Amino acid sequence: MHGGVDGWGRPFDVVAECAALDADVLVLQESWAPSDGGPSTAATVGDRLGYDVIEEGMARGRLFDPDPSADYRWGPRPRYAHVSFRLDDPRRRRRNFDRLHPHFSPGTFGVAVLTRIPVSDRAVISLGQLKRDPARRLAITCTVPVGEEALTVVGTHMSHLLQRSPVQFRELRSLLPDPGGSAVALTGDMNLWGPPLAALFPGWRRAVRGRTWPSYRPHSQLDHVLVTPSVSVIDARIAERSGSDHLPVRVSLEVGLLPTG
Repeated sequence: MHGGVDGWGRPFDVVAECAALDADVLVLQESWAPSDGGPSTAATVGDRLGYDVIEEGMARGRLFDPDPSADYRWGPRPRYAHVSFRLDDPRRRRRNFDRLHPHFSPGTFGVAVLTRIPVSDRAVISLGQLKRDPARRLAITCTVPVGEEALTVVGTHMSHLLQRSPVQFRELRSLLPDPGGSAVALTGDMNLWGPPLAALFPGWRRAVRGRTWPSYRPHSQLDHVLVTPSVSVIDARIAERSGSDHLPVRVSLEVGLLPTG
């Protein structure tokens, strides 16, 4: 979601983009919840489109006012110069950054699972916080009916590889159901390419392949859906460009049939 803003801090229509996906279940990363008690990005989508929302905060942060020098590009170049938001890390102070960008709103960034079909159970899996990561990582799980079967959807937003994310991937794998006996879809921004992700989850398979990042000139796939053998992929695609820095991923799944191909 990128907090609902582009790299310059300009808002984009998150609700319209979620509506265009027309999904029974949405997994959203970087949902912004302002500290003043206003609705989060995910809550706004849920209220407007009729979804039940399960949301957890992962890091406190700052959403900056739109940059008056913004142009036609998604954000300034080089990319790391963008000032739309940043995560607060009490272990590190950035006095120069704070001095140059004093106008912001405080709040929390998180991950959310939205569903418009009934949920039989839900849980949050804590993955802890890595030394170089300002966010604590977690996964939200919920089980939804698919015909006469059930599918467990797991939504997450993982640390970067340079922050030693495989440690948390292995922890997550150990806490998820065995792929041989359960219908599960693991979804989210993994901050990792497909081949090493597949190696970290033996017995699972990638449901969709395509470049998702950065949205304005994609060259890598960081956003994935992994499924267990009892889940069939009916359709999978990378959706059209959004206001975020990632492209949306959309899959149609069926439970209880052996996969083909």
